[in-house]
Amino acid sequence: MKWRPVLLSPLLFIFLVSITTGFHGLVLSHTIPEEHDHQHSNKMRLELIHRHSPQLIGKVVHEASNNNMPKSQQERILELVVRDTTRHRMISHKRGQYGPNSRRKNWEFNTSIEMPMHSGADYGVGEYFVEVRVGKPAQKFMLIADTGSELTWVYCSTRNTHKRRHRNHRRVFHADRSSSFETIPCLSNMCKVQLADLFSLTTCPTPITPCAYDFRYIDGSAALGIFAKDTITVGLTNGRKMMLDNVLVGCTESTQGGVFKGADGVLGLGYNKFSFTTKAAEKFGGKFSYCLVDHLSPMNISNYLIFGGTRNEHSLLGHVRYTKLLLNVLPPFYAINVMGISIGDVMLRIPFAVWDANVGGGTILDSGTSLTILAEPAYKPVMNALGISLSKYKRLFSDIKPFEYCFNSTGFDRSLVPRLVFHFADGARFEPLVKSYIIDVAPQTKCLGFLSVRWPGNSIIGNIMQQNHLWEFDLVRSVVGFAPSSCT
Repeated sequence: MKWRPVLLSPLLFIFLVSITTGFHGLVLSHTIPEEHDHQHSNKMRLELIHRHSPQLIGKVVHEASNNNMPKSQQERILELVVRDTTRHRMISHKRGQYGPNSRRKNWEFNTSIEMPMHSGADYGVGEYFVEVRVGKPAQKFMLIADTGSELTWVYCSTRNTHKRRHRNHRRVFHADRSSSFETIPCLSNMCKVQLADLFSLTTCPTPITPCAYDFRYIDGSAALGIFAKDTITVGLTNGRKMMLDNVLVGCTESTQGGVFKGADGVLGLGYNKFSFTTKAAEKFGGKFSYCLVDHLSPMNISNYLIFGGTRNEHSLLGHVRYTKLLLNVLPPFYAINVMGISIGDVMLRIPFAVWDANVGGGTILDSGTSLTILAEPAYKPVMNALGISLSKYKRLFSDIKPFEYCFNSTGFDRSLVPRLVFHFADGARFEPLVKSYIIDVAPQTKCLGFLSVRWPGNSIIGNIMQQNHLWEFDLVRSVVGFAPSSCT
């Protein structure tokens, strides 16, 4: 999730972390025994709360207008579609704006962090929410976890901020109460050069004026504020906490548009040297992972965003497979090298250019997008093949737009549906569950959970397709591992 300033021309993801997609608080209530004491910890974990989670409704809904609360499953799904479409336009808009990173990070293995995620109601631009604490002493916020955004920012009040700017937002970071809050001067090289890709502004009335930013969505929504560095407190699996110092944090003084409603800001999980992912991963061996339970699960089951440590082998339901991460192809997104899709062991006839980012295609894993989006030359063969396999069920031609193929699911048997498989260039195969691409939209109604975009265009494997799988990103080896999992 990222915005382009109007002068130069979000999440994701739907991860509410559409992880999103996309990941949706943090168990951070214990006292820190010693600052930076993580000798006995094995991972950092943040809880991810989905936009439709009862837990998030309890925490967030009372803070925002609920006039637009989805009333039914169909309304919730259609809301996801609208957000996915807007997010894809944003992702397409960002293409070509970045050059490859000139230097690789030297990752220092230390320990690990674990951050919980739940499934809940969306009032932001991503798919999942996560609870984090910013500043010294720590102040608690519910942020959108977004693998498509580099910058972590919070609604913020400084001595120069007029109180009216945040009159409709309960949780605001009071920068003057944090002893570790330090602004970045507008005359600095960091402001003028290093933060240029994060939409820093050239305005600089005095040498000590803070470096300002103006993030804008394609739909005109915006976040405006100043860059600073501060401390973020995270929870460890041993019940302790640790502090990540000098994290780049945006102090957002005002926003435009309603896309941030219910969220206190954004946790940037994209691939960029200033993102939260980079800051946390460098302390934990360069790895992070998440595992998303069924987004329609009625149980209060947690999803977790984890930095460092080893995976829970007991939760895996199959072997871990690895494929290459193309980290510098479509930054800040996590691109993968798809070479084809098969259905029922038959490889579909899809032009290879669809998967080639160098000619306008390419595929990304995105926690901030819910449904899976395919460029039209891939979308049509997939829909045709699956449509044939579902022809015995009564097709529904109603107002369930923009879904192209919906049917009466009475008597539906998932075991009879030919399995869809994503094939990667290095031989790995990702076989999602049938319920991840033939999705429940309304009572007795299922639809093929794909959206089409015009070619050329990027394809996106969304968080519903990723659910019930472990996804482990290794930024040192530039690979992502995945395996079916109960996510417990």
